[in-house]
Amino acid sequence: MENGTAALALAPGLARAATDSLALHKKLICIDSHLDMPANLARPGWNVMERHHVDEDFTQADYPRMLEGGLDGGFFAIYTPQAPVTPEGMSAMRDAAFLRAAEIREMVAAHPQQFELAFLEEDAKRIAAKGKIMVYQSIENSGILGNDPTLLRSFYKLGVRLAGPVHFLNNQFGDSATDKPKWNGLSPLGKEFVKEANDLGVVLDASHSADSVFDQMLEMSRAPIICSHSSCRALNNHPRNLDDARIKKLAAKGGTIQMNSVYLITTPRNPERSKAEAAISDKLENLSGKTPAEATAIVRQAAIDTKALDKKYPTQRATFEDYMKHILHALDLVGPDHVGIGADWDGGGGVAGLEDITSLPKITDRLLKAGYTEAQLSNFWGGNVLRVLGKAHAARKQG
Repeated sequence: MENGTAALALAPGLARAATDSLALHKKLICIDSHLDMPANLARPGWNVMERHHVDEDFTQADYPRMLEGGLDGGFFAIYTPQAPVTPEGMSAMRDAAFLRAAEIREMVAAHPQQFELAFLEEDAKRIAAKGKIMVYQSIENSGILGNDPTLLRSFYKLGVRLAGPVHFLNNQFGDSATDKPKWNGLSPLGKEFVKEANDLGVVLDASHSADSVFDQMLEMSRAPIICSHSSCRALNNHPRNLDDARIKKLAAKGGTIQMNSVYLITTPRNPERSKAEAAISDKLENLSGKTPAEATAIVRQAAIDTKALDKKYPTQRATFEDYMKHILHALDLVGPDHVGIGADWDGGGGVAGLEDITSLPKITDRLLKAGYTEAQLSNFWGGNVLRVLGKAHAARKQG
């Protein structure tokens, strides 16, 4: 890290510009549409109110770092890995999802001066004015609903306002972008899911969905949809990214693509590294049964092992510049009213130069230098996703 005093002495104009961009960043309501931080809430010894470091425990978001990075909140994900589509598997997913939702609400209840639950578009400005973090909730993988899309009503009552049908594997609702086609889009149950979400006023999220699911949800939905954490296929041909034609269609229907910091470049696979990474990941499973001291020790050792792995099997990492290429491509394509941030923090996101949420002001600084105005940045950082939330609420079934 550069010494701030030295930088000011060497380049007062540059330092002043950086200070101005940081002030503007802190003035804006900054929302990330896909925060996987709730996955850490049940980790023994991990405290959202303490400042952590990604190199020590892999985490990228906590309350102190939100303040430092000027993140006013976002959509806290209720994420559940895809289990077998069996009665037992679906029940286990449902139970895990309700537990995660309870953990999010318990975090807010335990720290009422720092966090506040948010449900509607207008809640954002009110909560931000109090200096609190706004906590919207989302579902990543609606396989948790089993064979009953109306179970979404229970999650809606808990605060869920955004939901995607699938994750990395196909499920009972439709096809995943990263699995072989089974339904050629949405299943019949998936089409019921779309209607249920519309009736409730839940925003439909096409990230992780196959192109066919994206197309069908966009066509069926009464309200705009979003991709909560996706990037540009034109720059990296990965199925989790969205092609230019679909980004344009998404914008034309009033939606927004929220830029992911994963799948930015193509990295050759190294089987030896992958095997070693899997071994490290195995050690991090089932920490819930450990004491805080035991869990902390396991995580710290895993971090040490990962650093050693980086030296033994070095691999190319995407950089901040790669991330900005995707953001600027989307902005050039559809403009600042249809692009935002969903960087996938604590879910695999982060790049060299943008390791955690403390670096978010760098994005504002770059976009200011690219000529974007304060009003345009206001939409980019939160206005766009809030607009879609408002449209979904307005299109809900009345009575």
